[in-house]
Amino acid sequence: MNKIKLARVLLFLALVAFFGSCASTKKITREQKVNTVILRARSYIGTPYKFGGTTTLGMDCSGLLMRSFESIDIYIPRTSKEQSKLGTKVTLGELKEGDLVFFKTVKRKGRVTHAGLVTDARKNDRIMFIHASSSAGVIEANLMSDYYRKAFTKARRLKF
Repeated sequence: MNKIKLARVLLFLALVAFFGSCASTKKITREQKVNTVILRARSYIGTPYKFGGTTTLGMDCSGLLMRSFESIDIYIPRTSKEQSKLGTKVTLGELKEGDLVFFKTVKRKGRVTHAGLVTDARKNDRIMFIHASSSAGVIEANLMSDYYRKAFTKARRLKF
């Protein structure tokens, strides 16, 4: 079993143990839900990019978000354009883990073309997000790098 498959199995078992140990009257906090979504997204690290992909065989950016939020029974639209209309607007300075970030690339300036999930919102010029890069597959990157900062167009926070 390769390392990626092993990591996915371990993540699944951890989630089953976590949710199975919660009493039915115990409320799961937003922070716990965000952590679950981030863990699910990270379980796809190394998955190759595939336009329209939603599986470990190939994944695109909006497919990654869709599958990650399914882990907490939140079903979001399939495209980054539709996903960018969800929740409430958040400024760059207000970003928290679990927020969605959207980009307009140079090739198609007029509309949202890419999406990601904030995984670490520490300041100091470092806001990490996970996404499916067309050149590198599912990776984490720094939103404050020149390329992503210039392409960034908006951020949204979902209520759950």
